[in-house]
Amino acid sequence: MRTLNDLFQELGISKVRLAKYLGVSRQMVYNYLELDDLNKWPKEKKILLFRLLDIDDGDAGVISNIKITTDYLMAVESRLNQGVKNSADVDNRFDLKGLDKEAMTLVSDITYLLKEKLMDENKREENYYAILYLYHLLQSLDNVPEIKYIFGYMSKTTGFTNPDDFKFNEEKQFIFEGILYSALTLYNNGGASRSKLAESHKRFVQEIEQKNEEKLSRTQQLNTIKIQALKELNYTEINEANAAEVFEKIAEIQSRKV
Repeated sequence: MRTLNDLFQELGISKVRLAKYLGVSRQMVYNYLELDDLNKWPKEKKILLFRLLDIDDGDAGVISNIKITTDYLMAVESRLNQGVKNSADVDNRFDLKGLDKEAMTLVSDITYLLKEKLMDENKREENYYAILYLYHLLQSLDNVPEIKYIFGYMSKTTGFTNPDDFKFNEEKQFIFEGILYSALTLYNNGGASRSKLAESHKRFVQEIEQKNEEKLSRTQQLNTIKIQALKELNYTEINEANAAEVFEKIAEIQSRKV
């Protein structure tokens, strides 16, 4: 099965795409590839594999003799795309109008992985919160540039990206990665402990609580101004017809307090 693994790497077929083609989970693909004999695969999955690689049914021995040419690679890619039907599957759930093929494939792969993680019975709750936090990070992406640097760092340390590749602000990303590496090295080597970091974590919590209080205060202030604006305009709510007028009144009320 090592030959098959090597073949997939040469063809550039990821475990995610192969899983989608076979109609199984990514973990199941790993399980299949750990088997020592293709005949131990479920028959229908083995047939799909042979069809993808253009192998006659029952002739698994030719896998080691496959020579990858440009024509062969393109043919496999075509069959894989046809079987996976990335765009069609995702279009049924999302409006992807305006995205190019590469972006659509990325959305499809992410969606597939999210579903797989959320369906894992052994880690369902843990995965749910991990993905929820990821969602929160994506919501804050435009306001906190360090989030992109964290993503880049993790992509590099897990082998997906060249460590010398910088897609964002190179100077800031370089510095951030160096700091993060030092911190994680300390963490992984046992140089940090709960007792040593208790005071630091206390300041971390206090800073967050202060920010939340400021945000709540600002929200309450804006809500008070909104109510005042509606009252002065003799409206009971903001709607499509009066939104522009109400917002203009809100701005006016705020200017009075300057």
